[in-house]
Amino acid sequence: MSKLMEWAIQENELLQEKIYHTILDPGLNLYILPKKGYNKKYAIFSTRFGSIDNHFRVSGNGEEVISVPDGVAHFLEHKLFDNEEGNVFDQFAGYGGSANAFTSFTNTTYLFSCTDFFPENFELLLDFVQSPYFTEESVSKEQGIIQQEIRMYEDNPSWRVYFNLLSILYGNHPVRNDIAGSFESISKITKDILYKCYETFYHPLNMAIFVTGDVSPEQVGAQVASSLARRTFAPLEGIERIYPPEDGVVVQQKITQDLAVSQPLVNIGYKDLYNNLEGQELLKRELSMELLLEMIFGRSEPLYNNLYEEGLIDEKFSAGYVAECTYGYTLMGGETRDPEKLHARILEGIEAVRKNGLDEATFQRHRRKTQGEFLRSFNSLEFIANNYLAYRFRNSDFFDVYRMLGEMSLSDVEDLLHEHFKEERHAISIINPM
Repeated sequence: MSKLMEWAIQENELLQEKIYHTILDPGLNLYILPKKGYNKKYAIFSTRFGSIDNHFRVSGNGEEVISVPDGVAHFLEHKLFDNEEGNVFDQFAGYGGSANAFTSFTNTTYLFSCTDFFPENFELLLDFVQSPYFTEESVSKEQGIIQQEIRMYEDNPSWRVYFNLLSILYGNHPVRNDIAGSFESISKITKDILYKCYETFYHPLNMAIFVTGDVSPEQVGAQVASSLARRTFAPLEGIERIYPPEDGVVVQQKITQDLAVSQPLVNIGYKDLYNNLEGQELLKRELSMELLLEMIFGRSEPLYNNLYEEGLIDEKFSAGYVAECTYGYTLMGGETRDPEKLHARILEGIEAVRKNGLDEATFQRHRRKTQGEFLRSFNSLEFIANNYLAYRFRNSDFFDVYRMLGEMSLSDVEDLLHEHFKEERHAISIINPM
């Protein structure tokens, strides 16, 4: 190990993996998972800044609450790829690297994968994410590009059925708003707003890097330390994110829209009732809810098979749970020939499970299946890196998933069954053919 850098090593014997962790001045968390013998290398540079973070207060900056238009996080993601030297994608391609980025409700992540020239590709990642370059002219040009993207998503059935649902599940929380913003909000974004958000949320204290593949922790750590040393950062005491109060009531229980689809699309959601949940508590809730959904809607379960045999769902039907610190919801749906009948049958199916209860054998079977899928997922570098940082940003540990699943009991899942699936906290979104 380098004498200049202290590493904490997190080892998981079951997974046979080691993660090297260090914090580099002025506060950047760096995680490295060496994978000996892998040709592919993958790196992500992520900030805890997503579309819902449009009202915030910077610690040490008095009591001023800063409000910015919807879509700033996504706008910043677009703009960082354009710098004074041209388009960053072309620079990665020159070294055989494949770069991308994505903005979620809670995070913005920049990434690349490569087989050769890792140091060169990694330096590009470090440089462009830490080198903002905005002009009023370039911002105006980007507004037009993003407005075209918004228009494209307005006609995307899968996107619309999802965001239409969120818009009636939530009355106040910004998760109800499109990640890219709206025509109106995008038109309000200025160079100064972008720089303000960049200086706040792209501070190393609010960011993390994860690197995996056949790499040396010492070399990667030295490269990141060198990159940080060339830059200056204003002090940052902390960021207070401010969200409006949200109760358990949905805005309305049904929303429909007509689009060019061959068959109706349906999303059914149940709004979870908690606020500011994080760490182990949030992780346990997420895993318990995912197990519960498997026990109700899993492909080996009667409800799924009955719906499939009736022609109400196909193999694309899915059910999942979203767990973030300030909001959570279950989501189920897909294509169907009869949205109203599918909706009624799902409500009946959930009520039957609530009435008849869950059994231990089914719980054990799905728990083993989930643990097995988790272990197999460690063959994917992208899956490891993206999930590890997402969990860290929620103050939980991705490596704890297998252990926590093993410690879970049937009663944990039964408690959620009766707490979560209440008809007044559910809503349905339907896209009908035009």
